[in-house]
Amino acid sequence: MNNKETGEAVMSITDSARQELAAVLAHSDGHELGALWADWSLKPAYELLRGPETGLVMVRGRAGGGGAPFNFGEVSVTRATVRLETGQIGHAYALGGDAEKVTQAAIIDALWQLPEQRADVEAKIIEPLRKLKAAADLKAAKEAAATKVNFFTMVRGDD
Repeated sequence: MNNKETGEAVMSITDSARQELAAVLAHSDGHELGALWADWSLKPAYELLRGPETGLVMVRGRAGGGGAPFNFGEVSVTRATVRLETGQIGHAYALGGDAEKVTQAAIIDALWQLPEQRADVEAKIIEPLRKLKAAADLKAAKEAAATKVNFFTMVRGDD
């Protein structure tokens, strides 16, 4: 896509890319995100438009993954919306009550929308969070695999 006035290439923000960004931020650990945000050199001026506020959301489940839906229970969710001085609006939601994490995530979402900031946000915040999440998932998978029982190799006691 080109800017008609200047002929410059304009990066478009796809919904799926922004959803993936939101997911990485939401699933990140608050301490890890905070450490990466602390290293961010040019923190923008922003105003809070909403929150951070914590509330409850009803979680629905399905018996066997495909049965009739039922109300499983409530979980706490925190959300925030910020506006940068440049006008970009960032939103963030995350499970739990970590208001600082959600505010930082909303600012990062708004920064990511600036074409001149997107590459830095990806390289310095999002990619390290992806790697940390992948390492945590691998560790959890290894721990789960260590408890796996193979019933076909067990010796029966009825000789």
